[in-house]
Amino acid sequence: MDIEALKSELAYKAVRSSGSGGQHVNKVASKVVLYFNIETSVVFNEDQKIRLKIFFSNRLSKRGMLILSSGESRSQFRNKALVTQRFLSLIEEGLKEEVERKSTKVPFAVKKKRLENKRKNSEIKANRRKPKVD
Repeated sequence: MDIEALKSELAYKAVRSSGSGGQHVNKVASKVVLYFNIETSVVFNEDQKIRLKIFFSNRLSKRGMLILSSGESRSQFRNKALVTQRFLSLIEEGLKEEVERKSTKVPFAVKKKRLENKRKNSEIKANRRKPKVD
């Protein structure tokens, strides 16, 4: 994956942060919103695009646009770096192929130990009962 080519496909927009602040908060646009269109990307092949669409299924807009935002810092530059880093880590996570679990046979010793514990537990509980008087 070519990170520089991927970064060139990103679109950023600076907006005003929400929440309380002073007089300065109404003048500066420090929150950064990142836009990325998976469909028009030339960095990924069709298989990767499908995998990313499935991974981001609940985050994509109706037009297939991925939108991420960061308003954590008071600096627009820092917010841009944070949102870009988060985007790259999400892409990396989305492209990771899950390794299928291979089922293994339960060892004989484990089965034997489990049955032995069951038998002991049964005896303990049987000894708690009142004795039968005929």
